[in-house]
Amino acid sequence: MADIGAEAAARAVDAIRSAGGEATALAVDLVDYEATAAAVANVEAEFGPIDVLVNNVGWDLFVPFLKSEPDFWTKIIDINLRAVLNITKPVVASMVARGVAGRVVSIGSDAGRVGSSGESVYAACKAGVIAFSKTLAREHARHGITFNVVCPGVTETAMLESFMEAAGDKEKLRVAFTRAVPLGRLGKPDDLPGAILFLASDDAAFITGQVISVSGGLTMHG
Repeated sequence: MADIGAEAAARAVDAIRSAGGEATALAVDLVDYEATAAAVANVEAEFGPIDVLVNNVGWDLFVPFLKSEPDFWTKIIDINLRAVLNITKPVVASMVARGVAGRVVSIGSDAGRVGSSGESVYAACKAGVIAFSKTLAREHARHGITFNVVCPGVTETAMLESFMEAAGDKEKLRVAFTRAVPLGRLGKPDDLPGAILFLASDDAAFITGQVISVSGGLTMHG
C-alpha cells in the first residue's frame, strides 16, 4: 500500500490486516519518478513480482478554470496524471520482461468522461488516464496485459469533503449531488472494490481498454 503519507498507508494496512488480508505500508511520492521506480524495485525484491497494479491516486479542489493559476494546474497534473505514468512504467516493464499477463486497473472519474464544473484540469487529467489506459491496452495486448479504468461518480471521500469546502455551502452541494444520482445516494468507497477486483481477476482476461462507471447511474455513457 503506497501513499505519500506514511500514517495514511499504515491505517490502510491495519484495515486490510484486520479483515484477514496481508499488506505492507510504503511511503513514496509517486510524483517523483526515480523514487517511484526505486520503490517498485524494492517491493519486487522483498515481496516478489507485481502482477496487479491498481492506480488509485487523486487530489482536487473546486476552482473554476479562469480563477486557477499555472502552479495549481501543475499540482493537479502531477498528482492525477504524472503519478499514474510514473508507477505504471516500471510495473508494466517488469510484467513484459517476465512474460506475465498482468492486470492494470486505474481509477479515473466520471469527470473525465463528461466534464465537471469547477474541475477542469482534474477532468482533463482523468480523461488522460482513460486515453492512456486505452493506448497501453493496444500496445500491450500482444503481451496479454490488460488495462481498464473504473470511474467513480460523486463518492464520499476526504477529497470530496475538501472539494465541497472549497466550493462553499457544502450541505447544499451535497443535496444537489445526491439528487443528481438516479439511485438516490452518493457513492461510498465500498462500492468500488467489486469492479476493481473483477477487472483484476482471470474472469476479466478478455476485457481490456474498457471504462466502467460506478456512479449510481449519474452518468450512463456508452
